[in-house]
Amino acid sequence: MAGIFPDANWLSGFIDHLNSDPQYAKTASNWEGDMVFAILADGPLENDTYVYLDLWHGKCRSGRILTDADEVSPAYTLSAPYSNFVRVVTGDLDPMQDLLTRKLGVKGNMGYLMRNVPVVLKFVKCAQAATDNVLGVE
Repeated sequence: MAGIFPDANWLSGFIDHLNSDPQYAKTASNWEGDMVFAILADGPLENDTYVYLDLWHGKCRSGRILTDADEVSPAYTLSAPYSNFVRVVTGDLDPMQDLLTRKLGVKGNMGYLMRNVPVVLKFVKCAQAATDNVLGVE
């Protein structure tokens, strides 16, 4: 069953997509760094939601929905209102432009992200491919 962004079923499908995509595996083969999506309550999302992904050398070793952002100390935290995340996972916003214009906040080594733009873009393409439904959109 396909999940609804950003629920646990969506996350499971996203992880499966990351781990089965040979282009992501190749592009991210040197990536080292876990991350949290801090999805801030906005529109139909009533509570802040935190999605954790342990990304390592082209694979997602684990992922889960956190109850609190402080449960982990990730290399990267991407934060934005729910509506901005939706626009990224549905392809309506460019993730790199969003980082530069601060529509998507980042905590972590921005230089490493900028040196790894192909990894970031392929990661987002996998998120888009895994997203069929979003909360609040019929």
